[in-house]
Amino acid sequence: MPVDCLRHLPPAKFPSINPICWNHFPHGSDPRALTLKTKTPLVYLLTTLKIESPHKTRDLREMPAYGIAEAAHYLGIPKATLRSWVLGRPYPTERGKRFFRPIIELPDKDQRLLSFVNLVEVHVLDALRRAHGVRLSHIRKSVDYVRNRLGSKHPLAEEKFATDGVDLFVERFGKLMNITREGQLVIKELIEAYLQRVERDPVGIPIRLYPFTRERKPEEPRAIVIDPYVSFGRPVLTGTGIATTIVAQRYKAGESIEELAEDYGRSRSDIQEAIRCELWLDAA
Repeated sequence: MPVDCLRHLPPAKFPSINPICWNHFPHGSDPRALTLKTKTPLVYLLTTLKIESPHKTRDLREMPAYGIAEAAHYLGIPKATLRSWVLGRPYPTERGKRFFRPIIELPDKDQRLLSFVNLVEVHVLDALRRAHGVRLSHIRKSVDYVRNRLGSKHPLAEEKFATDGVDLFVERFGKLMNITREGQLVIKELIEAYLQRVERDPVGIPIRLYPFTRERKPEEPRAIVIDPYVSFGRPVLTGTGIATTIVAQRYKAGESIEELAEDYGRSRSDIQEAIRCELWLDAA
């Protein structure tokens, strides 16, 4: 919502919001830094908006928002795999069943919902899933190692991981898997290709994710984006609020790609990417 629109909102409709002095924002300033103090968790579509309650401040990017099935669909990952990563799983041994603890830490384990930051972590982990013969236990040990070294709850989503953390991870992972230097280089390049589809804000926190919609190749277009501040964090056509699910539904209802492209004012290829984002798993 543009800042100018907020200036004209009737104060009586928002009794829980403290008065805002708009004169404190110089002309041309970026409203992304705006923090609204509320008594209830109101959410506004302002980039990097933080919700501040009497108890704690939480970034919208770290709040539970995606179900396991939904996140698995967006990222093209089997639901069972994602469930193991975020909830853990039991496994049999000679001494009975044991429990493999999760790799990714959810914002609320009871709700079993992923945050946007979790989506980025899953996106990066998917790069390793593509490598043959990778054991989940080795992935978890490598993530734990990097988590301790970087001092972060979400190391795979950190900017430090994109710079120094990848080498730490690959080196540790290579030792556990007994991978050659050449093999480690392949894994590093694979992870870096996935990281290139993560856009960060000025302080290095992920703000947008461009999911793969084809064969997970680095040169794939970035026509689709997941932005936690647009369309409630659901995939949209890049630079718009047009949800891919709406485009796909209209296509399944019988409208042609040409009709949709004209209606939305987008290229034919953009419409195809939106449809592919929603339907490619169904066709697989």
